[in-house]
Amino acid sequence: MAEESLAQQLIDGNRRALARGITLVESSRADHKQDAQALLAEIMPKTGGAMRLGLSGAPGVGKSTFIETMGLHLTGLGHKVAVLAVDPSSARTGGSILGDKTRMELLSRDPNAFIRPTPASGTLGGVARRTREAMLLVEAAGYDIVIIETVGVGQSETAVADMVDMFLLLQSPGGGDELQGIKRGIMEIADLIVVNKADGVLEKPAKIAQAEFAGALTLMRPKSPNWTPEVLLASALKNIGITEIWDTVCTFEERMVESGELQANRARQATAWMWTEIGAGLMDRFKDDVAVSARMSVLEDDVAKGEITPSAAASELLGIFKSN
Repeated sequence: MAEESLAQQLIDGNRRALARGITLVESSRADHKQDAQALLAEIMPKTGGAMRLGLSGAPGVGKSTFIETMGLHLTGLGHKVAVLAVDPSSARTGGSILGDKTRMELLSRDPNAFIRPTPASGTLGGVARRTREAMLLVEAAGYDIVIIETVGVGQSETAVADMVDMFLLLQSPGGGDELQGIKRGIMEIADLIVVNKADGVLEKPAKIAQAEFAGALTLMRPKSPNWTPEVLLASALKNIGITEIWDTVCTFEERMVESGELQANRARQATAWMWTEIGAGLMDRFKDDVAVSARMSVLEDDVAKGEITPSAAASELLGIFKSN
């Protein structure tokens, strides 16, 4: 009998095959890109069955502890959980494959959980260009809940929100000071805000922060006619509020599915993804063009010196590219 294809091994739940598949889609080698597209085409019928959750929050808010506690809760309910943690440091240092598994030690040992750091590769907002493909692969492997974690508060949040079904924003009990530090745009894309560390001496400040975040949300137009964002309290360290948060996620999913909004959002995301890939592909070809490369550095210097406008320089490079 012939050996099973990588796709079939992945679909059968082979964790090593899943890891190999993700490595393949992350590769920048031309031959690997072709193999990756073939792999994705083969597993596509098995994708789309997972609840896709985005999670963000400032460093120190307790994301790792929250994901681990939530993940263990979900595997305890019989779910299979995949965590794709975007690693913004990887573009500079190569990242640490063991980093995420070290900070989620218990969850990483759970046979129904899969944790994978995803290199940012210098893409917009630190979100890996291939995170979407990795998400499809873990879905094909049978993981019914995918959590995409991103670090910090910035452009990466918008990118993650555009590839998930529900976006969770984790906050600390900082009250007004914390609220002042949150950009309005981040609040507007959040479907659920969770104030973490709501235990002990921080329980009262957490409740104050909850009220202030809830008040701020009333001043914003909900992004969906079928859902009004909520603010919940939790202590991931003490396993407090996790059940309520998951119940809220399930309610959100039910409403989105019943209204048809979840399917519509995924269709919109897929189309936007296609155009993002077209843009990235064209940019790669543009920069790899020999004639463009020969002129690019000169024009960059001229623009920096103010000797030519950026639009004129861009027009000249595009003209060179078009004539080849």
